[in-house]
Amino acid sequence: GIDHNRLALIIAVLEKRIGLFLQNQDAYLNVAGGVKLDEPAADLAAAVAIASSFRDRPVRPSDVVIGEIGLAGEVRAVSRVDQRVREALKLGFKRAIVPRKSMKGWSPPGGIEVIGVETVAEALEAAME
Repeated sequence: GIDHNRLALIIAVLEKRIGLFLQNQDAYLNVAGGVKLDEPAADLAAAVAIASSFRDRPVRPSDVVIGEIGLAGEVRAVSRVDQRVREALKLGFKRAIVPRKSMKGWSPPGGIEVIGVETVAEALEAAME
């Protein structure tokens, strides 16, 4: 699963920056196939999953979400976003929500819409529209 410290940070950001009251909730994050999520680029996907569950608002199964989260609720750049997006396209994803800071220096391939976000709030808005 995901590192407990990262999960604590993600929950703190969702409470303080997004206003979700999660203190009285149990948060479980199930990762398919027992994959280890010690990769900070999975932060934003975890935040979207938790917020989606808490708000009882589904996200599109055709979306992929990539990004590291900082304490202020900012979405930090991650490495190899171009490769990650190309791989997501091969896997059948139609939209990628990625750090805006990671969008420089490459062009998204055809067949997948790429949405750049600067904050967790922007990512949630894009994912739950």
